[in-house]
Amino acid sequence: MRYEIMPVGVYGANCSILWEDPDCAWVVDPGARGAAILGRMSKLSIRPGLVVLTHAHFDHISAVNDILSEFPVPVYLHAADEGIAFSPLNAMPPYTATSRPATLVTDKADGETLAAGGLEARILHTPGHTPGGWCLLFEKDNLLVAGDTLFAGSVGRTDFPGGDSRQLSASLKRIKELPGETQVICGHGPMTTIGREIRDNPYL
Repeated sequence: MRYEIMPVGVYGANCSILWEDPDCAWVVDPGARGAAILGRMSKLSIRPGLVVLTHAHFDHISAVNDILSEFPVPVYLHAADEGIAFSPLNAMPPYTATSRPATLVTDKADGETLAAGGLEARILHTPGHTPGGWCLLFEKDNLLVAGDTLFAGSVGRTDFPGGDSRQLSASLKRIKELPGETQVICGHGPMTTIGREIRDNPYL
């Protein structure tokens, strides 16, 4: 697996690009600057094969239709977050509301596998930050794409609509069971490892 992390937008949400097959890259959380994401992919000589949204918040989804305008690929989102993601209220300047993608797929559930382009991830439903937040566990590559469930030294907020601190605590307990050497791409900020967070993160 190869991957790149692009912080995008005024909140610096991490857009992750992961690939084995250059014609089927995974684009996770295209939150802003869609043209820049596509431009970087062009320089890397790779093309999107699918988009995955770790959760519904505008700073993680706002460029999804920019990607689809050139590459009408499937967009995966947990069903519990669909109502939040494409609500007119899911916006804050300079972000605007995101229209529902025509290629949206919401039938993936906890424990199922998502596979494409030589990559395979197990879906971990980790509610708390949002009802439908999920993480992608690339077990073969020892990598977790955590969205806003887990940050280096912190966790996602639970005071937004749909947030639930008890659910987040249960989700973190589940993540804590992963091998300590598991690398973590967070929704914002630097990468970390499960072991480092168990040692240093007060929420774990």
